[in-house]
This record gives sequence, C-alpha cells and structure tokens, in this order.
Amino acid sequence: METAVDRYGHDIYLTDERWRHIIEQHPEMINYKPHLVRTIRDGKRNQHHLQLDTFVYTKRFDDLPRGMTHVFVIVKFGFINLQDGSVSNNFVLTAYQKKIYR
Repeated sequence: METAVDRYGHDIYLTDERWRHIIEQHPEMINYKPHLVRTIRDGKRNQHHLQLDTFVYTKRFDDLPRGMTHVFVIVKFGFINLQDGSVSNNFVLTAYQKKIYR
C-alpha cells in the first residue's frame, strides 16, 4: 500500500488491489504509478458533481504515451468509526490518462 498527502493535507492511500484494478482496466498506467502519486500531491482537485464524497485529481504531464496529456485520479473520501472516534479513510478508486484539448 502506498500513501500520498494532497495539497490540502489529506492522506490518500492506494492499495495493491486498486493498483491491480487500475493496470487491468487502464493498462496505459502500468509504468506511471509515480505520475499517479504526483497527481494526488500536486494536481488540481474537483469534487464530483453527483458523488459528493468523490474527488477528481488532474495533472498535466509532458511524458505520457500516445499523445495523452493528463493523469486523472479518482479518490473516495470517508471515515471509519472506531470506539474512540473516527479516522479518515481516503482511497484511490481508479486512475487513467486522457488527452485534453485546450
């Protein structure tokens, strides 16, 4: 499991299971795990318009394959209730590359 802190101070983790899902569904990400982590740490963040506990992180990279321009990381925010309080439970759902025209 890998953890990154976003620019707002939130700990976000990537499990081995989620990483396997990402590279199975989006094989273009296989050599770009460091880009995923940098997107969480430095990227722009927008709240999903329908799922308010989900955020989309985006970051532009110049070294992506096949003309892709950005990495997108989808993160689900939440809490786990414990006897002595609650702790944050923010994790990566998926990640992929996309070309953005501007």
